[in-house]
Amino acid sequence: QVQLVESGGGLVQAGGSLRLSCTASGRSFSSYSMGWFRQAPGKEREFVAAISYSGNSAHYADSVKGRFTISRDNAKNMVYLQMNSLKPEDTAVYYCAAQSYANYYSDYLYDYWGQGTQVTVSS
Repeated sequence: QVQLVESGGGLVQAGGSLRLSCTASGRSFSSYSMGWFRQAPGKEREFVAAISYSGNSAHYADSVKGRFTISRDNAKNMVYLQMNSLKPEDTAVYYCAAQSYANYYSDYLYDYWGQGTQVTVSS
């Protein structure tokens, strides 16, 4: 069992930056692949980024590639999403998720989810 809590969301102007954090509790955090998803009002939840259990590989949606960076610190049970050059279309609730496999892009393959943190980018 893994519990996930996101933090770091807020209101930022277009072009600005935010860093989201996800704190995990429970055993064997380092054995889970971790992902970030987001859901904007009226839209389906979508994949943003994911990182392997070791941190050696990272994967990104085309819409955020080059602007967002996912990282993890297994010693601290933390996952981060550094978001730069933010755009109004990045506005959404961002969710942290964990899975025991390496199928990064599909949300239904993730076993554990946080409650989400709101990110709002003003133009």
